[in-house]
Amino acid sequence: MLILAIERPIPGVADAQFTPDLAAAEARRAWELYQAGTFRDLYFRADQSSAVLVLECDDVSAARAVLASLPLVAHGLTEFEVLPLRAYPGFERLFAPGALSSE
Repeated sequence: MLILAIERPIPGVADAQFTPDLAAAEARRAWELYQAGTFRDLYFRADQSSAVLVLECDDVSAARAVLASLPLVAHGLTEFEVLPLRAYPGFERLFAPGALSSE
């Protein structure tokens, strides 16, 4: 299942808490998850400094467990909104009986 994870800031967390060591550990863990195929895509929003991840997991619980393994999450410095995705069903309308009768 594809999962979209959108980073949310935690109120009261100061920028100084994001140390270089934690940032390096975060990058290492993200790389491991990418190499394992769990992280399919990693992005930063263009309008703010927050991550947007696409994960391949069995379910939302598994995605939450994976995200909890990230050092910044484990240290309580960030959290993610986790959204399960499914394939767009709208193309079925193209192939429904009578769908092409307007020609």
